[in-house]
Amino acid sequence: MGSVHTVVGIKQVRQEASQEWKETMPLPGDIIEGFALENKYDDNHQLIPINGRSEFSSQLGKISRQVEAIWVKIRRGDNSLYVRACVVPDKGSKRSRRFTIRAVSDDRHVAVLGDLTLDQCTELQEISRRVMNMEYRGFNQKGVKYDWKMKVGTFLPNPRSTVVSSILFMPLAGESRVEATTARSMAWFSAAVSSGAPLIFVNIQTEQTLISEKTNSTGRESNRCRQQNSGNTIQIVQGIRLWYLPGVAEVPVELIPEQGETRFGMNIKRTDEGLICVFSVAPLSAADRAGLRQMCEEANGNGSLVVMTRLEGRSLLPSIVCSEGMISCCDYCEIKETLNSMVEEMESVHFQVMAWPNQTFPLPSPAFAATKLRPPSEYHSMPPL
Repeated sequence: MGSVHTVVGIKQVRQEASQEWKETMPLPGDIIEGFALENKYDDNHQLIPINGRSEFSSQLGKISRQVEAIWVKIRRGDNSLYVRACVVPDKGSKRSRRFTIRAVSDDRHVAVLGDLTLDQCTELQEISRRVMNMEYRGFNQKGVKYDWKMKVGTFLPNPRSTVVSSILFMPLAGESRVEATTARSMAWFSAAVSSGAPLIFVNIQTEQTLISEKTNSTGRESNRCRQQNSGNTIQIVQGIRLWYLPGVAEVPVELIPEQGETRFGMNIKRTDEGLICVFSVAPLSAADRAGLRQMCEEANGNGSLVVMTRLEGRSLLPSIVCSEGMISCCDYCEIKETLNSMVEEMESVHFQVMAWPNQTFPLPSPAFAATKLRPPSEYHSMPPL
């Protein structure tokens, strides 16, 4: 199999304010065909050809002290044009004495060069066209300060909480279509809800993930990229990420042991879907004093589970289902050891549990209502015919 043809292209520009891009600047996806010195630019252009990124960088280095700017011939779509640019050191390169180009009108607009395929250039040019299209532009924007620390401390049930949770499902061997992985993800969600977990569906999306295997591909994915390195195969697989809210609220619970107590007084178990829940509470225990026994009784009465979401700020929810079908969830024994260790040291423990709809047991303050993130109920009603 022959080598892939590459051209010298612009991978990206170190200018975050894309609303300030102009067509007269070097843009991502531009194919660089050559350059001409500014003082020799005429009708014949006296174009100096280039054959690779390293050669172009070396040529720029030789003229960097001789000229202030150059004319760069680029191919953008079906058009060829000359763009005026300055020669500057590539400060982002790990190698010393590497040079690149930047826009003459903006010191921040520095091009990152690379040896790219034509398909890569086409994809980058399409992104640049979208940015440059005036239909996508609004008013000029500028940065404003925001008190992130205060907002996170005020409007989240826990500073580490993301409020919305997700789990990534990797395709199994033999799953050649994304629909099969989607079906499994919804089966997991439906099973969790049917068991009593008060999860609220938010969204579902495809997600590309790199995996490394020592064996050859089994053909389970149509969208992939292979790279042989030390006998490993690098693949891009298409997974499914399921987003959900952990109940209508995350209820904070604090267990405070009293002198002589050796247990917090609650028993936990892990469901088939990898969720940790409280299934029984001993009377007159720390868990009972925190209201967990009353909560469990109400949950048992309406078929719900008291699902724990965080313990001492760390998530207890499953995060990924691997390509072997195993659910990556928290170690049940480690959780029990953590609780036993804290009660032995007579330390209080903090965790959150999921609240279910129409829960009559009063939510301790401050309970963060995840329902505020959903649209009003009238949005779900059908319009009159």
